[in-house]
Amino acid sequence: MNLIERAGLCALHQFDPEVAHGLSIRALSAGLVPLPGVYQSPRLKTRIAGLDLLNPVGLAAGYDKNAEAVTPLSRAGFGFVEVGAATPLPQPGNPKPRLFRLTEDRAVINRFGFNNQGAEAIAARLAGAKRHVPVGLNLGANKTSADRAADFAKVLATCGPHVDFATVNVSSPNTEKLRDLQGKAALSALLAGVIATRDGLPRRIPVFLKIAPDLNEAELADVAEVALTSGIDAVIATNTTLSRDGLRSRHRDEAGGLSGAPLFEKSTRILARLSQLTEGKLPLIGVGGIFSPDDAYQKIRAGASAVQIYSAMVYQGLSLVTEIARGLDALLARDGFATVAEAVGTGRKDWL
Repeated sequence: MNLIERAGLCALHQFDPEVAHGLSIRALSAGLVPLPGVYQSPRLKTRIAGLDLLNPVGLAAGYDKNAEAVTPLSRAGFGFVEVGAATPLPQPGNPKPRLFRLTEDRAVINRFGFNNQGAEAIAARLAGAKRHVPVGLNLGANKTSADRAADFAKVLATCGPHVDFATVNVSSPNTEKLRDLQGKAALSALLAGVIATRDGLPRRIPVFLKIAPDLNEAELADVAEVALTSGIDAVIATNTTLSRDGLRSRHRDEAGGLSGAPLFEKSTRILARLSQLTEGKLPLIGVGGIFSPDDAYQKIRAGASAVQIYSAMVYQGLSLVTEIARGLDALLARDGFATVAEAVGTGRKDWL
């Protein structure tokens, strides 16, 4: 991180976290943030679920909820970008304040509740964006919907023609009873509807599933079974956690999903176990607590074919993306791996 970026982060941290979030989106959209492009090397090139990535470091959903900065984000160093979550109808989300920095813990708690401008507005922005890397959309459900399972397919039908992949998000802790859709029967039915909708799109795109880190062994086994039989193309592990173990910040008892450094171990163990359960038959994307090249490398060696970051940028800035990609390239070279794919799962046993 250079001095200018450090000063910018310090300035943003003087604002309420949600205000700072909005200001960062505006700065990107206005062209005020330097965009380095994608750091790439032959080692970092990889293919996941039919998507060709110049590097395996992606942006997790939740940052650009309304697809307002797709074009600059796709030139910010990421190998792929995920926006959203989008719901069929616009909704305001939960009451403010709903975003908290836990600086002492290098963590964030949010209880946004799928606040977004709705699928139609997001589809229009996606249609007009220039995508320099694969761009996907996180699919959500309206809080007041009578049929939340059907909402995911509705969003996909509206936005699917304008993205390169879509993620079914049944793992946010901030919409009441949403995580109930991770149960075996409910998840199978939900995914069947999404896959049927995907198959009707003008262009076939891969469908991912994003899971919670708080699943027990039986629940995770059920998710693995459904993932392998439903026709989805990859699993993202994991979303935020409800756990508060070991936190020191004064905000530690705020309701919502916890992300950032405290999530790293928990999410990586879920990732490794899922890799074991799926026997390498399904690509996995590792998310949760990645703050360094070594963190990203550990996710890959635990079983991830690619990774996503978000909360770490709150503390380390956008330059972290290139730092992780460059460092990951060096780690792969150090250990004699010619490609990312060669390293996937080579350290899984360390996390089981």
